[in-house]
Amino acid sequence: MTEAAFAVLALLVLAWAVTSDLLARANITGPLVFTVAGFVLGNPDWGPLTLDVGTPSVHLTAELTLALLLFADAARVNISRLKHDIYLPGRLLGIGLPLSVVFGSLLAAWFFDDFTWALAGFVGAALAPTDAALSAQVINDERIPMRLRRALNVESGLNDGIVTPVVTFTLAVAAAELGTARPDGTSTDGGGALVELAVGVTVGLVIGLGGARLLMFGSQRRWTSRGALRLGTLAAALGSFALAIAFSGNGFIAAFLAGLAFRAGLDEEVLDADDAVEPPELLGEILAFVVWFLFGAALVPIAVHNFGWPLLAYAVLSLTVVRMVPVALALIGKGLDLRTVGFVGWFGPRGLASVVFALLAVEELGETELVERAVAAVSLTVLLSVVLHGVSAGPLGRRYVRHEQAGDEVSPGPRSRRPAHHQLGSSTR
Repeated sequence: MTEAAFAVLALLVLAWAVTSDLLARANITGPLVFTVAGFVLGNPDWGPLTLDVGTPSVHLTAELTLALLLFADAARVNISRLKHDIYLPGRLLGIGLPLSVVFGSLLAAWFFDDFTWALAGFVGAALAPTDAALSAQVINDERIPMRLRRALNVESGLNDGIVTPVVTFTLAVAAAELGTARPDGTSTDGGGALVELAVGVTVGLVIGLGGARLLMFGSQRRWTSRGALRLGTLAAALGSFALAIAFSGNGFIAAFLAGLAFRAGLDEEVLDADDAVEPPELLGEILAFVVWFLFGAALVPIAVHNFGWPLLAYAVLSLTVVRMVPVALALIGKGLDLRTVGFVGWFGPRGLASVVFALLAVEELGETELVERAVAAVSLTVLLSVVLHGVSAGPLGRRYVRHEQAGDEVSPGPRSRRPAHHQLGSSTR
């Protein structure tokens, strides 16, 4: 990335920070702003900024962004609180997510008959995780039942980490099928992916739990200042990712499990987890803007170049049928009305994780015509999601609230209680 591109991005972040609330009231999200900016300013056909998506720095930025947000999302999950209302996010993650991967993969194999099963599996897995940032107005609307907001928030926080091994495995198998090699000249296969997974799990658990215990040890003995505690959390997030990569492991899995282990190893009376997790989350959010800019500059043109009715049909079905049918099946028998099931099913936007997975595919598989169409399928789906989910979050959230309130007035039977003062955290992803 050139100095000019860096300067433009910094100024765009400043401009967004000044106008963020104004844009939110107009249902314009940060990802949409930076995607459009990237497409206009960094487009290889006419953009004044030069960006090469194949450079190691671009891939490292994208991977580091996802790793930081995986750590932060996982570390913000309070298992002791969640277990009292686990059935909704548990079913979305345990039933809905696997079904979305399977449905999306089968649909990709059907629409693109020259895809290998591994490549179709990659597309299905890459588009399975959701991104809460594109529906932040829904998640932060206190009038919407807490159980729904918590379910969507927890689902989006954990599903990208859960699906990462599937993405890694399908990319490894696809690379072996296509005869491609990594930039360092080494090849990979399914067995190598399993080794990477094992290393990532080990490193993540050790760094996450060990880091939390060390920070608590220092804090209890008054060795550590508040600012140093926050920096220590950031170091644990970065260290888990970097150490796993250094040992040829999966850095995403390491960061995700490090976040879970970090939260599990904290004593809330000694160290506030939400405060400690803020630095990696903030850095991840800033870097996320860079990734959205790169998405607009490098991946959206690929989607435009490969645009066709099969690609558009797949993207639309991915955002609707592939998401909503698994959600409906996952929530059978839970006493939710059709409006609520549809509401949860629609607000499954695709976002940053899918973008990073697409960039990984370019890095792992090369820029062949077949791979380009797979990347285009992911990119077009994400682009439609950025627009449709970002614009619809506010209006559909308000409409749902009106229907719920009207239902309360007509039939004041037992319904879920709405807490008066609670704000769920949201990300700029």
